[in-house]
Amino acid sequence: MRLFAAVLPPAAPLAELGAVVDGLHALPGADALRWTSRPGWHFTLAFMGEVDDALLPDLHARLARAARRTPPFALRLHGGGHFGRRALWTGAAGDLDGMRLLAERADAAARRAGVPMEEHRRYQAHLTIARARGEDVPLTPFVDALRDFEGTRWQVGELALVRSNLPVSGVPGEQPRYETVAAWPLEGGAGAAEGGAGAGERTG
Repeated sequence: MRLFAAVLPPAAPLAELGAVVDGLHALPGADALRWTSRPGWHFTLAFMGEVDDALLPDLHARLARAARRTPPFALRLHGGGHFGRRALWTGAAGDLDGMRLLAERADAAARRAGVPMEEHRRYQAHLTIARARGEDVPLTPFVDALRDFEGTRWQVGELALVRSNLPVSGVPGEQPRYETVAAWPLEGGAGAAEGGAGAGERTG
């Protein structure tokens, strides 16, 4: 399975972002961007890539433990930015320390379960909304249009494990499909004794 740990924003904040993104589509150069699929909008915490099935039980147990140790935290979608000349994103504001802590614990859980992970870097919360089709697409106008965006605050209460199903049809522009395979509530240390996934895990 191609997996990553994530925070999945609820429907209302995503609808607010969707209204802003609709406005971005009217800007010059919008057709030179490949816009990400809205049902798949998420904040990646730790990207794991292809994970051997044999590692899944331990990975689930360690992610469950990470969630139990981490308290819920407040977040909102906020502003925008870009990575290089390729990725356009909206960011997050609120309890970013809580977000980084959860990301670090998800990364550590995967490493300890035996998942080969990329070199650890300081976490930066971002939700990718578009990618440039080439190197010469000016992203600054889109970032400027996102600058004043402030979404409604919500309480992050869950750590999700998401499967990424890559396009297989060969149809140009087809997007990956994302499937939540497990999720665990953030409990702030309640019941954080050593153990497996336990009753906190839900699948689907």
